[in-house]
Amino acid sequence: MKKNLFTAAKPTGRLTLGNYIGAVDNWKKMQEENNSIFCVADLHSLTVNIDPQELRSNSYAVMANYLACGLDPKKAVLYYQSQIPAHSELCWLMDCITSMGEASRMTAYKEKAANKNMVSVGLFNYPMLMAADILLYDTDLVPIGEDQRQHLELARNLAIRFNNKYGETFVVPQGVYQKVGAKIYNLQNPTKKMSKSDFDNSGNILLEDSIDLIKQKIKRAVTDSESEIRFDPQNKPGVSNLMSIYAVLTKKDMKEVEKFFEGKNYGALKGEVTDIVIETLAPVQEKFNYFMSNTDEIIKIAQDGAEKIREKAENKIKLVKQKMGLIF
Repeated sequence: MKKNLFTAAKPTGRLTLGNYIGAVDNWKKMQEENNSIFCVADLHSLTVNIDPQELRSNSYAVMANYLACGLDPKKAVLYYQSQIPAHSELCWLMDCITSMGEASRMTAYKEKAANKNMVSVGLFNYPMLMAADILLYDTDLVPIGEDQRQHLELARNLAIRFNNKYGETFVVPQGVYQKVGAKIYNLQNPTKKMSKSDFDNSGNILLEDSIDLIKQKIKRAVTDSESEIRFDPQNKPGVSNLMSIYAVLTKKDMKEVEKFFEGKNYGALKGEVTDIVIETLAPVQEKFNYFMSNTDEIIKIAQDGAEKIREKAENKIKLVKQKMGLIF
């Protein structure tokens, strides 16, 4: 019996090679084995100061990249979070069983709120909305990055808490964490994750970057003052990051990669990484450009996806309201 899978990406920026390696490419395989829902989490994007036109453009781009990377609306549900009001409604209900203490302990909130003049309630509330996203669809599996592990644990705790207080209602979800290549780092700052939310993309390879720009970014990637190519993330983070990219995209283990580059210089490493990145992204970029030129197709796919899951979401909200004593 297939399991229910849910995951999402925020359109706070354009998807990077890190998103492709650590997430979307794996989702393509998972959609074959599960009842999969892939969401563009546009409501989450409102927790940061983002221009409406930029948000709209990014929202199209993230869905276009989903489709370009192989997510198939015939095999999975693809939609925008804001199309289903039940996400926001269940968020409020989750708020009411979450303590201020556990919400304020969220590491991501503390990091993003640090040194900000204005911190929105939405940013504080982010983990409860994420919990609602997951719990709304009886999700068994959540493909997720290590940086979201704490948020998933909160979702699990809220599901257990609700079930204990009101009776069995929510499935307690399990995280799916990729091990090899799960985290690709910024080419200019190889101790920092390659993130679509970065203001400066000089160290990020975007899925829609031109060939010349990809070459330029990898050529300028930070390495070190040594010359040996070996996998040592602690002492050689830049070189190790390039090796991780190469290993994942060529489907080689790290011992094979180290042997392949034995005796070669950093220029050779960067050249090989450049070639495999361009080769990997070429078909993705062709499809991406098609969908960005045909946004009406994106809208139609999202509308169809939302209609497939709307009834399930509404039924879950009705059940939760009934369990909590609300009259509707």
